Amino acid sequence: MKILLFSRKHVLIITFVLLSCITIFLMFQLYPHTVTEKMVMGGTLYTQSKDKDQTTIDTKPSVENYFRPSALPVLNDRFTYRFFDPYYQKETDQIKLPKDLLKTPTDTLINYFSILREASNSAEDKYSGCGTIGSAQIPYPVAYQFLSKEYQKRLPYDQYIKSFLNILHTSLIKFKEVPVYDSPADQLRYFVEIETIEGTESGTSNFAYYYAFVDLIKEDGVYKINSIDFTGEDFLCAPYHGWSHDADSSIEIRYGGWCNMIEKKYPTKQKDYVKQVSFHGTDGNDYLFLFYQLTNNTDVEIAQYMKSKEGKWQLTKLDPEKCLEKKQQ
Repeated sequence: MKILLFSRKHVLIITFVLLSCITIFLMFQLYPHTVTEKMVMGGTLYTQSKDKDQTTIDTKPSVENYFRPSALPVLNDRFTYRFFDPYYQKETDQIKLPKDLLKTPTDTLINYFSILREASNSAEDKYSGCGTIGSAQIPYPVAYQFLSKEYQKRLPYDQYIKSFLNILHTSLIKFKEVPVYDSPADQLRYFVEIETIEGTESGTSNFAYYYAFVDLIKEDGVYKINSIDFTGEDFLCAPYHGWSHDADSSIEIRYGGWCNMIEKKYPTKQKDYVKQVSFHGTDGNDYLFLFYQLTNNTDVEIAQYMKSKEGKWQLTKLDPEKCLEKKQQ
């Protein structure tokens, strides 16, 4: 009788252990996450399960929705990974680009960002993705050839590639030529906005946005990039502290409140991300201010114009800060 009770006891223990194992197994099947010791927003942070690395398939339209949280179409999609075959494992000074890639300013910029689109320079302390990301560092030596000789002197290749640290994917989403103030006549300037995917210490992907002004010069019969000035976009400043980020409010406060220049404000015009704010001044002149609206919905002033007696818009440069300084004296 004792042997029978002892056996039942062991059967119950074994059954309990088996049911516990099955329950744990099913939980991991239903919730495929890898437990980490990190905490985020007051809870335990899990890392999303990742499939094994697969061979790259050249079907970009089918994967575009994974890269793009914004609704704007991607502009830098001219090349596939096969483009880099002739340049693979070559030193930067061994790479010679076909002139067709740089024959116009538009070609230079769109081709440059198309080459950088799937370039990735992972940081050791930040993580994202699984397996090899895009074309890894293969595109950088090719992209470096789009820089002018002068720019390459200012920015050696080792510093150039370090500047991409933790940039894992790049989408060009806005692109327009803009006026150049006080610069050589042979210099062209373009506004661009890019959307990047960047890694984090927690292993999640972050989307970051930057706008830039890119200067181009003609060198050896082609257009080369002579400088790029980036500004990072913030998504929390304007909602809480914002008149200076809105085109209409900015004009009304700076040129109306500070300078007393506005006699009559005309209706604002907007097409896509281009805004035109204009007014008739107390000095009898008409003024027009050109703004571009960023992905974070803030407005960046691009140029100022004053209408001449002949009725033509001419570049001008007003400084409302001087009006404010006078008022504070």
